[in-house]
Amino acid sequence: MGGGERVVMVGPTEEELEKLEETKKQTPEITEGKLSGAKSASGGSKKASKKKERSKKYTAKIVTLDKNKQYSLKEALGILSKFEKAGFDETVELHINTLDGSVSGRMSLPHGTGKKTKVANATDELIAEIEKGKIDFDVLVATPQMMPKLAKVAKVLGPRGLMPNPKAGTITDKPEDVIKKFEAGQINFKTEKAPIVHLSVGKLSFGPEKLSENIETAIDAINRSKIRNVTLKSTMSPGIKIQV
Repeated sequence: MGGGERVVMVGPTEEELEKLEETKKQTPEITEGKLSGAKSASGGSKKASKKKERSKKYTAKIVTLDKNKQYSLKEALGILSKFEKAGFDETVELHINTLDGSVSGRMSLPHGTGKKTKVANATDELIAEIEKGKIDFDVLVATPQMMPKLAKVAKVLGPRGLMPNPKAGTITDKPEDVIKKFEAGQINFKTEKAPIVHLSVGKLSFGPEKLSENIETAIDAINRSKIRNVTLKSTMSPGIKIQV
């Protein structure tokens, strides 16, 4: 990601994983013989199969898709809405393969990502907290005058992608204005290896219309002429190839 912004992995968030774990605990697990390790008629213990299998729910989702087909965005969102839902509001993701590895920029999704971005303004007090190992923000914004002071915590912020950077727009004379933009849904994007861009573009609860507007905005920001292919999915669903 660009400087001043934490690298966020696309996939289940900590909150989503916690809710999923709660759902699993509430669902009784039934194993062969009703009890795990139940003895067979010959007196021996049955050993659980080591072979990892897809869940029935996941398999049911797979069979509704044509893996070789590229769906229109409207069709893809319709399919996504019909999948069986997890026990939380899943994040909707775009995985975009680009034609080259130099695609980067920033954009503001019209309906945000559904997750509140924690943005901090660099101050002497905040630097003292960072030195103690306390980092409670996703984006750090700083004025040019604060950059020399941030140098002493660069080794802490740098590896996390949180060091303010002019290319990312996180070094500014008007930090309050920049903070508002990030809190309103502005996000930075940059190709990773492959090359590929991973983006969170909302929540399932947004509905097809809002998700469609967010996705179209994201694709336009990256530039359709630079895109090889796009896959749409939610946190727990299979990927759906969509037309660009």
